[in-house]
Amino acid sequence: MPHAASLPRLSTLLKTAGPGLVVMLADTDVGSLITAAQSGARWGYSLLLLQILLVPILYIVQELTVRLGTATGRGHGELIRAHYGPIWAWISYAGLVVAGIGAIVTEFSGMAGIGDVFGVPRLVSLGLPAALLLGLVFTGSYRRVEVVAIAVGLFELVFIGLAIAARPNPGDIVASFAHMPLGDSSYRVLIAANIGAVIMPWMIFYQQSAIVDKGLGWDHARTARLDTFVGAVISQCVMGAILIAAAATIGQAGQGTKNGLETVGDLAGAFTPALGPWLGQVVFGVGIVAAAFVALNVVALALAWGFGDVTGRPHSLEQSPREAPAFYGTFALVVVAGAVTVQLVTNLVALNIAVEVLNALLLPLALGLLILLATRALPEDRRVRGAYKWVVYGVSGLTVAFAMVGVLDGVGLL
Repeated sequence: MPHAASLPRLSTLLKTAGPGLVVMLADTDVGSLITAAQSGARWGYSLLLLQILLVPILYIVQELTVRLGTATGRGHGELIRAHYGPIWAWISYAGLVVAGIGAIVTEFSGMAGIGDVFGVPRLVSLGLPAALLLGLVFTGSYRRVEVVAIAVGLFELVFIGLAIAARPNPGDIVASFAHMPLGDSSYRVLIAANIGAVIMPWMIFYQQSAIVDKGLGWDHARTARLDTFVGAVISQCVMGAILIAAAATIGQAGQGTKNGLETVGDLAGAFTPALGPWLGQVVFGVGIVAAAFVALNVVALALAWGFGDVTGRPHSLEQSPREAPAFYGTFALVVVAGAVTVQLVTNLVALNIAVEVLNALLLPLALGLLILLATRALPEDRRVRGAYKWVVYGVSGLTVAFAMVGVLDGVGLL
């Protein structure tokens, strides 16, 4: 254990913390939660071990953004453009756009699905969060946006209560670790989906730009890493909780068939045995809405910051809409377009899992450029090097390999 005096001071931690925690709360977005729920519903607790193993993987990936942001004071796309040229910057941003559009649509779909459960008109369930987001970002500073995101995101912890209320059998959980049907292609697809649900391109863009916008430098790197680690643990606790709750309720009831869960309403209804018909739906609804709101904010900001990075236009929450029209215009465009597009969505669960598998497909591009920057684009004393460099290589390589196997299964090539 490190000596108490060597730990970051609480005041410094409170000033530095935020970007890591926010991006990790957004990581447990609607798509991720539904993927975890479907995993528990169909395969019981057997994918819980994967959620645990993803904690260090998630931390290692996002720690690279901490290193890059604090050492350079530049966003992710801007660094790619500076070191590898505008073509690679635009290719990277294109991957961000593909992943971001899918995420935006699924977040609004989750909100609409919860609204449908409680009889709320779509004009309200889609229009109200969109208006609140636009009002928050257009009139607030980075600090205000961050504080609101954390306050809302912590409501996702209700899923831990839901898992406890479901009364899972600890013996069944432990036994499941020895029974992983890796020979089943649908199981491998869900492995890819869970990896894609935890490591997403927009997280890389968001955290690095948030660190820059918050004004954190290399002196803050240590506390920013702690912020990231705490966030990674919370993120995977939430993912594990929803998987456990689903396995102990939907899975035990035999509802987790291949096509048995097609809407958020199906999922909300399936959790009612744990808490009762009304309270179960309310708790599930609060968690989904909180997750969706934080993720909408993070993904839309990542797209706006990324556009500013690759075009060189002003892109900061510390600037007004007049000073950074492209930044705020991009944010508004993706939020409004997402709310409108969601009217066309039918099978929400299938859409969410498809989006997470798509995220897995984009991993080689996202991780490849991230690792290149962290190992070559920084001053020698701040680069990833030595044994840790090989840990990063090994973890990233294995993660991509497992993700690609699932992707190939998903498209029928294995």
